[in-house]
Parts: sequence; C-alpha cells; structure tokens
Amino acid sequence: MARKTPSIEEPSESSGAYRILIVDDHSVVRVGLRALLSSQPGVQVCGEAVTGEEAIEEAKRTRPDLVILDLTLPEKNGLEVIQAIRTDSPETDVLVLTMHFSEEIAREALRLGAIGYVLKSDADTELLAAVDNARHHQSFFTGQLAMTMAQNFISPQSETGEDSAPQLTPREIEVVRLLADGKSNKQVAGELNVSTRTVESHRHHIMKKMSFASFSDLVRFAVRNNLVEL
Repeated sequence: MARKTPSIEEPSESSGAYRILIVDDHSVVRVGLRALLSSQPGVQVCGEAVTGEEAIEEAKRTRPDLVILDLTLPEKNGLEVIQAIRTDSPETDVLVLTMHFSEEIAREALRLGAIGYVLKSDADTELLAAVDNARHHQSFFTGQLAMTMAQNFISPQSETGEDSAPQLTPREIEVVRLLADGKSNKQVAGELNVSTRTVESHRHHIMKKMSFASFSDLVRFAVRNNLVEL
C-alpha cells in the first residue's frame, strides 16, 4: 500500500470538522494524541475513553467519524469494541493503534471492520498518514504489515471468482487500481485528468456495482485480480 505524506489533507467536500474519538487507558497517550490531532486543520477530537465499555458508549453518544483505538483495554478488549462500534455505528471508522505486532490480530481487527492498523512504535511517522487515509475511507497498514496484509487477508468467498475484473469498465478498473494503491480521490482525479467529483461518482458506482461493503473489499478485489503490485 502506497504511503502518504505525514499530514492530513482537507477532504474534497467541505462537511465540517473531521471528528475523532481517542480510546486508550494511558493518559499520557491520550494527551499526546489529542495534542497531535488537534494541531491538524479540519480535525476535532470529540472525546476520549479509557475502557472498552466507555469507548462503545462514547461512540454511540458522539458518533465520531473515526475512533483511534488501543487493543488492550479494561472491561472489553479492542476487538470486542471494534465489533460493537461497527455494528452500532457503521458510519464510524476504527483505526487500531497498538503496541502489538501480530498479523493474526491485525487480520481479525480488519475482519471485524477496522480500517487500519498502526503500531505505536510507528505512530510518529505513520499515524497522521493513517488518519488521512481513513478520512478518505482508505485502509492503512503499519509498515511491517503493509506488504503482507492485503495478500493474506482474503475472505473465503474470494476464491469463487464471481467478482472478476471484466465486470468493470476499463475506466472503472483504472479507478480501482489507483484507489487500492493508496491514492486519495483528489490524487486519482489528477492522474486521470478528471474532476474529484467524477472520481467520487466512479467510486460510488463501483462500490454499488460490485457489492463492496467497505473499502477493504475493494482492496481485496484489486489484489485478487492483480490490479496492484505488492
């Protein structure tokens, strides 16, 4: 997955602040994340939570755009929290920020609906890029996982071949390839010499046409059909 520069871009359409809920049981981490995120234009930290139960309740109450979530929490673990948040508030994305490097845990987090997985040890160089990807509804894997996760995290139904590339037009295939390579709608528009709104329209149509439930489904489709190189 291509890496983006460590800053957060403005979304293509003005829709108010991008609201983030921070969940971590260490106050020093929450303070640091709040300071970092609050310094970014267009970003608002709308709340904090310390335990898994608090995270679920705060997500219900505040309806954030993104939850930055530690996996090791009192009361409920992070995986349980991801499942609950994505069930109760499917419009809210979840970005895992953890000290645990594990492909198995990362795969489970993504299966439950997380949009990305970042190690705390990589946060200084990768967190803002991950938030930017999430802001554009694009997945992000921490550096040590980026080259393996897309290949390994493929659902069983992907083997059926029912969703093969020829179902898309050549332009749609090109849009999928660029999006799956980690580019934002704006960057795709620049490469194809079209408007951002046109790319957004293509993306919406592709998601509906292919019955993709999430951007991760689009990425897996691109990997299965060799539209991106890992």
